Amino acid sequence: MKISLSISLVLISLILLIPGVTQPMLTMTGTIEKSQLLNTGKEMLTQNLTEDSRANTRGILDVATSLFGLDTLQGEVEVFRNSRSIIDIITALYQSHNLVVAILVGLFSIVLPAVKLMTMLILLLPMTPIIKQKLRTLISALGKWSMADVFVVAIIVAYMAGNASAGMGDTLKTQSHFEVGFYYFLGYCIFSIASQMMIDMTQEQKSQSLSLI
Repeated sequence: MKISLSISLVLISLILLIPGVTQPMLTMTGTIEKSQLLNTGKEMLTQNLTEDSRANTRGILDVATSLFGLDTLQGEVEVFRNSRSIIDIITALYQSHNLVVAILVGLFSIVLPAVKLMTMLILLLPMTPIIKQKLRTLISALGKWSMADVFVVAIIVAYMAGNASAGMGDTLKTQSHFEVGFYYFLGYCIFSIASQMMIDMTQEQKSQSLSLI
């Protein structure tokens, strides 16, 4: 019964991992106040003029905006919306020549979790004690990197936030919210931990049973 439950937990973890890395994990949006955007546009139009010309041009622009009612603008305008999955982040890092970071994110968020889950699944199959011991050693070594998933998510958030606010200063207001990929990845983490605990309990009980014989 416990073996069947362990297998089920591992399979669920694998199933959740796939959309966890392929579906959008985080969406960031950037908005600018309409009035602030108008003032920024005025500054851009007059920044290369002389002092006198700048004052005259600014006065003309103020009259024009007042004439067309643009000086009463309210609200915000969305200037960008960016949704990224872990796969998208790896691709973006590679294309921006951050090869080392791209490899590390892919390794800790995709390769190592998949290898660990597959190894746990194989461990539950009938095999010789020597092979089982080697698999336990491998799982134990991979388990030391289990917290790397948290750092992967932190890298994604920091990377997207940095790209979103680059060059905009205080003008741009950014907001972010988690997408479905984050919850799939969170589910993978929870079921992976549960399956690891169940397998450890099962293997410990087997060892105790053998020692009593």
